[in-house]
Amino acid sequence: MDAELSALATQKDLPVDVLRRLLRHSGARRSAALLRRDLTDGMIEEIIALDSARSLAANGSLPVRVSARFVAHPEPAVRGAVAAHVRDEPPGVLARLAADPEPLVRQFLTMNDHLPPELLARLAGDPDEGVRSGVVRRWRDVPEAVRRMLLTDSDPAIRRASLRAFPPPADLLPGLLADSETRAAAVAHLVPTPELAGDPDSDVRSAVAAHPDLPTGLRDLLAEDPDLFVRNAIAARADTPVELRERIVSGLEPDSPLAEWMLSFGRGTTHACPPPAPVPAPLTRQQAEALLARAGL
Repeated sequence: MDAELSALATQKDLPVDVLRRLLRHSGARRSAALLRRDLTDGMIEEIIALDSARSLAANGSLPVRVSARFVAHPEPAVRGAVAAHVRDEPPGVLARLAADPEPLVRQFLTMNDHLPPELLARLAGDPDEGVRSGVVRRWRDVPEAVRRMLLTDSDPAIRRASLRAFPPPADLLPGLLADSETRAAAVAHLVPTPELAGDPDSDVRSAVAAHPDLPTGLRDLLAEDPDLFVRNAIAARADTPVELRERIVSGLEPDSPLAEWMLSFGRGTTHACPPPAPVPAPLTRQQAEALLARAGL
């Protein structure tokens, strides 16, 4: 019944009196707060009073004056929810969120499509690793100065993620290749060589095995690599001959179900997302009234 009520709360052209009754149900109220575009001022105030401000703050269709209220909300989760989508209206809202004392708020702000370059650069240098990681995950077309900042970050995980997200400036590449923390990730930006294919680090060899411009000779060499994940990367290549792929896969002997899953996942052979749930049919007024009656609303 909870799912039915939540679905009803997002139904288009729902009579106002039915929607108001649904606001008494916590799940239906959160769904309405998050997804409806026709909430009246009275409904908005009622949702806030009923402690569903966080869901409401995440609704990108709210009037500017309402979203601006949430920027100053005492709960960080509410400020974070609005930070992910709010525009700079009134001017200064985004700068205020970028200076929020709670890292959670600044992390959500990195998801915002309306960030100007100067705030993006500020977040790229944020003291919180989660904020800087958010910039790497969400943004691709960043200025070179920001790319340099992230590619030379003090956190090796951010440097690695940045290498996967951005092409590094040529002058930074030698240092990133020499750094054991980023050497494997830097391989994607180099021409594969026998030296890299024979690197003592199996992660580097795996990166070579996955390189789009891998020569046939190095492919065949890595197909015999002692590390099963390196061989698996060769098996996963679209240009690996069928006979070679089958031989590699038949020779893989993972030592656990998890390793077997990781190997097969790397080849894209076992994972499939379930089909989306069907959209429920809209209820008539009579059906909605019957549902509300069963729920005691």
